[in-house]
Amino acid sequence: MSGRAAVVFDDELTQYDFGVGHPMAPLRVDLTLRLARALGVLELPDVIVVPAPTAADDELELVHSPGYIKAVRQMGDNPFDSDLQHGLGTDDNPCFRGMHHASAHIAGATLAAARQVWSGQVLHAVNISGGLHHAMADNASGFCIYNDPAIAIAWMLGEGAQRVAYVDIDVHHGDGVQAAFYDDPRVLTISLHESPQTLFPGTGNPTEIGSRGAEGYAVNMPLPPGTGDGGWLRAFHAVVPPLLREFQPDVLVSQHGCDTHMADPLAHLMLSVDGQRAAHLALHDLAHEVAGGRWVVTGGGGYAVVDVVPRTWTHLLSVVGGRPVDPSASTPHEWRAYVEQAVGRGGPTLMTDGRLPTYSDWSTGYNPDSWLDRCIEQTRRAVFPFHGIDPGY
Repeated sequence: MSGRAAVVFDDELTQYDFGVGHPMAPLRVDLTLRLARALGVLELPDVIVVPAPTAADDELELVHSPGYIKAVRQMGDNPFDSDLQHGLGTDDNPCFRGMHHASAHIAGATLAAARQVWSGQVLHAVNISGGLHHAMADNASGFCIYNDPAIAIAWMLGEGAQRVAYVDIDVHHGDGVQAAFYDDPRVLTISLHESPQTLFPGTGNPTEIGSRGAEGYAVNMPLPPGTGDGGWLRAFHAVVPPLLREFQPDVLVSQHGCDTHMADPLAHLMLSVDGQRAAHLALHDLAHEVAGGRWVVTGGGGYAVVDVVPRTWTHLLSVVGGRPVDPSASTPHEWRAYVEQAVGRGGPTLMTDGRLPTYSDWSTGYNPDSWLDRCIEQTRRAVFPFHGIDPGY
């Protein structure tokens, strides 16, 4: 079961560009959309492509301070300056010309996705260029200038949403979205990420559960470095479905950073494209089970620009569109030719890494000798009681 779906995209979204050599290469978005088009994903019967507007200042101010927005605009006009108070001009967040417009355009694209879903025009909507989940109210962080998922959530709350669930499957902790709603029990934020002991931003411990009055509504599932498909899926299914079923959100928002892949150069998890595809399918099914199918989707991190991001996000777009691409499918010749032209080497030939993602369900029992199981157990015990859920098996 799926439904009518919107892909929010226009070519200008690739102008979010920190420059040559920066990991957040806009080519990853370009290659994704070209692969999706070549496989016919954007021409599926239930898919519409919607142009991306640019968020206005009052929309950005749903999350960000006026002073910060002013600083982003100024640094985009003077890209050789820096404003370290606002996190602008650092190695992670170098300034670039037109930075405010490019960043507000991504925020506007995710807002458009939220409007499409909240208005009932579609059931699912996706901004693959979005998912900039580290940006804080008053500063840039981790390649993120404006926090588009948080802005979209805040907008839906303003439009009358009573409960919004946010699930973040990026390898890095979704700290900016968590911070935006840390004291708001209307928003359940769940982040699965590599352990903060080994990866930026160094937050996302199970003990971060929300502030007074919202305890249990910030959920963090840190994963040991080296966790692969089976362990990741075990953790996901042990934590996410029970909480979503209890919370019963009006809408599900999810961030699909694909830097959990074994080939990603910036992190240490070991998922395959096939495991990531399984996560997309699981979130699709949960959206239908708990939120009437209302699903707002973004991209996120992912720095294996050629070999991973286009395939994983094309699988995601096809899941959003209601007709998942067969993992055994070949990547089209014309797409591989474009990759050769763009980067000087061939792209992957298949939509699979050849893995069959399976996992052992939590009901099979807790192994105290397993670092992964200890992490799962700690997260369940930290938050499940606040939702009336037995944290046991």
